[in-house]
Amino acid sequence: MLISSIFPSKYIQGRGAILCLHEESAILGNNPMVIISGSANKMFGDVIRMNLSAGGSFSFELFGGECSPSEINKLVAKAKQDKNDVIIGIGGGKSLDTAKAVAYQLNKPVITVPSLASTDAPCSALAVIYNEDGSFNKYLVLPQNPNVVIVDSEIIAKAPARFLVAGMGDALATWFEAESCKIKNATNMTGKVGTMSAYALAKLCYETLLEYGYIALKSCEANVLTPALENIIEANTLLSGVGFESGGLGASHAIHNGFTTLEETHSYYHGEKVAFGTLASLFITKKSKEKIEEVYQFCESIGLPTTLDGIGLKEISDDKLMEVAKAACVEGETIHNEPCEINPEIVFAALKTADLYGKNRITKNKSS
Repeated sequence: MLISSIFPSKYIQGRGAILCLHEESAILGNNPMVIISGSANKMFGDVIRMNLSAGGSFSFELFGGECSPSEINKLVAKAKQDKNDVIIGIGGGKSLDTAKAVAYQLNKPVITVPSLASTDAPCSALAVIYNEDGSFNKYLVLPQNPNVVIVDSEIIAKAPARFLVAGMGDALATWFEAESCKIKNATNMTGKVGTMSAYALAKLCYETLLEYGYIALKSCEANVLTPALENIIEANTLLSGVGFESGGLGASHAIHNGFTTLEETHSYYHGEKVAFGTLASLFITKKSKEKIEEVYQFCESIGLPTTLDGIGLKEISDDKLMEVAKAACVEGETIHNEPCEINPEIVFAALKTADLYGKNRITKNKSS
């Protein structure tokens, strides 16, 4: 049996890391294209321009907001026109995934610079492609991870804390999904079974969340850097990225993809929906009451959703919830990596149970 893991070539994290951008870009090429989100441009776009201007020519493009085929194709055409030889993605997960997809189509190196610790997109050899309406389209599996990942912790500390929490929601799935893949000998994103190191990093990701998540949230709310916040930034970005990609995906992300079929969920972040998918997965995979309580308590402590109401589905009908379950179970979805029976009825029951369990805990906490 072959085993395999993949990692980004270089990972840089810390206060002021953004100032490494020109130096790292110059190693890879001479004429970069920057794809930057609107919010990141407002926050530190001038710093990026000043930093890159030391190296001469570069292109600067505002991200359109959705990692869709039309956005990718538009930017590919512009990069060809400007003869860019390095692609730099700056912003949240969708802008980074777009940059990775553009670099892939051009066969050029890519640098990712997250402005948030809200997803594990910066490190992965994967781009999540969406339709124009925000619904899930496909996973674009890339031949390699980003050449460089630059994470400026000070920038992330100044971002709204909800993004950090969403990142912890995405990271929360990492160990549970990797553990399922390990038990079943299911393949990871390379098409092979994961390595010991991948499963160990996935476990470290979960342990880091439990140990430092709440303290990191308070640091982010105060817009200050602490060792706890640095640890969670690394967990959300590097450990989660390597853990899911080299460990494997399971029910949590498949259920997230099911949720994207409902317009009511589109205003909620990827990690928030993944977190509820993880809660539902606990009931699919027969986790112990102690583990279920541990995960719900963690989610409550940092403000991750523990009911369907928390992702905009307070009044959802059983018919619509069954649509989510069916979408999560389509052929090829990662939920089939779970080491147990899977069908829409089982997923529907888990969603209903996870929602009621969360509601009961809220009622109990209010009365105690």
